Amino acid sequence: MEAWLQSLLTLLALPKFGLSTVFVVALVSATLLPLGSEPAVFGLVKLNAAMFWPAILVATAGNTVGGAISWAMGYGAERAYERVTHKQAEARALKWLERFGAKACLLSWLPVVGDPLCAVAGWLRLPFWPCVFYMAIGKFARYLVWTALLLWWFPGQL
Repeated sequence: MEAWLQSLLTLLALPKFGLSTVFVVALVSATLLPLGSEPAVFGLVKLNAAMFWPAILVATAGNTVGGAISWAMGYGAERAYERVTHKQAEARALKWLERFGAKACLLSWLPVVGDPLCAVAGWLRLPFWPCVFYMAIGKFARYLVWTALLLWWFPGQL
């Protein structure tokens, strides 16, 4: 297991693969797996300051695709739930999300609740493309703000 993990880390090393690594890490971190992508984005930008905008855009794309995957998983889970139980789920949080609709996906950038929010949007069958649009806005803002703050907080070369 340790050798496999080491080979995976070597394969995804930032200086060698850069943007593809940022995309994969951002995609995986947008699923329900506990992984943060901000360090990968920050690391790439610290290694090459000219990669600031490409890194932000690629991380946003990867994280948005991961959010769309979570949406699809929630949609499938809801359909399976209804098929097995023959009833719809009821909860206060679901009612709140239904009231805000796809705009609630703007909050997909939040830690802990953001990624499950995408899955719940799918569970509620909120419209896919508007959800993806709002996810992208929220995730772009998060990467822009966090990376800029980290560069301000840690100026200079590594």
